[in-house]
Parts: sequence; structure tokens; C-alpha cells
Amino acid sequence: QVQLVESGGGLVQPGGSLRLSCAASGSISSIKGMGWYRQVLGKQRELVAEITSGGTTNYADSVKGRFTISRDNAKNTAFLQMNSLKPEDTAVYRCYANISPSVRLWGQGTQVTVSS
Repeated sequence: QVQLVESGGGLVQPGGSLRLSCAASGSISSIKGMGWYRQVLGKQRELVAEITSGGTTNYADSVKGRFTISRDNAKNTAFLQMNSLKPEDTAVYRCYANISPSVRLWGQGTQVTVSS
């Protein structure tokens, strides 16, 4: 069965760094776009970053210059390097992978907390 497993969340101080991973397991022919959303309870979900199969990236204005998304297609894994973290980055981060035009897989979510 195909599933998306993400890891790397945790507690960091402002200015710290964290690296999230999103790995697809199971039989997958190809993955198109991958990315991360984040959500704070009571607030609207926000697209943080996304990357196409060709490596084109897009970032939310709030994280541009601080976050970097990348992927290893051979390992069906995406990474989100988060630097200069701010308390406002605190949220549940959830990755996704588009494996077809009509099918999107979701990770289980991981908590990122930035606090002093």
C-alpha cells in the first residue's frame, strides 16, 4: 500500500533550524508535485512550499528566503529545510504528493513548535 510518512518536527528556539522529510513508500510509478501545508487550529491551512517533478519550487511569502524545498526522486522523498525559524512558524506541517492528476497522498503531519 502506498503511503506518505513524514518526520523531522520538534521544538526549536527562534532562529533555529529544522529539516522535515516526506517519504513515499510502496509501489509508485511516478510523483508529480510534492509539498507541505501547515495549519494552526482555528486558522486556515496555508501552502508553505511545493516542488514539481522537474524541480521548480514555489514558496509562501512568509517563508521565502528561509525555507528550501528539495526532492530526491530516486528515493521518492522530499525535504523541507527550515532556517531562521520564527514563533509564527509554529504549526502542524503536513506533506503531500501528487501521484496522478486525481490522486493526492497526505502525510500524517508533524508538529513544529518554535518557542523561547
